[in-house]
Amino acid sequence: MAAQVRARAVTRLLEGVCTLLWGFPPRLIAPAVGQLGPWRALGWFLGNMPRYERTLATFGPIRTHLLCVAISLVNGCQYCTHGHARALELAYLREHDRLFPLDELGFARLCGLGPAAIRHDLVHAAQRAGLHRDVRALERALTLVGAEQLGATDEDDLRIIHLVRMFGVLTSVGIRHRLAPDEAHSPLNRDHLLKQRYDALRATYG
Repeated sequence: MAAQVRARAVTRLLEGVCTLLWGFPPRLIAPAVGQLGPWRALGWFLGNMPRYERTLATFGPIRTHLLCVAISLVNGCQYCTHGHARALELAYLREHDRLFPLDELGFARLCGLGPAAIRHDLVHAAQRAGLHRDVRALERALTLVGAEQLGATDEDDLRIIHLVRMFGVLTSVGIRHRLAPDEAHSPLNRDHLLKQRYDALRATYG
């Protein structure tokens, strides 16, 4: 009984933090608390989320979410892929005033393909989007997913390695519990006008 009370308390706390950040409680939180245990889950999120936020500030939302999508795709997690693909598309629209070349269905179709196919399509989409400066980080992230050794070469590499390890845990939860997609894992999810504009453009141009 006490364990259940602790699990509910930690779940409510983490869902509340995510709701403040993103405007909704992610479906992943309760299964993560159940899978890791309440205290381990709390420690994991407290240890990883600030570092993730620093990467987001350093890389910017487009590069960060592009890497999160790449890692999630290679790991085979539809849930994490969708949340960060949606975040990537909103960030790209806000910054470039146009749609990213891949839509949500396009990202979903990549999930489950082999790493080589994922690399080809993601790199091609990034180049079409004009994200040439982000391709090196994208290719590095794709190389590190599943690698036995994660030796860092510089500070940016340390950030990518952290994302690989962090999403190793998150995607394991999403896959194990077969979580249905929810919303964009980004503060931009709170920007309702941006989301309406994105949906209208996708409806018009596909």
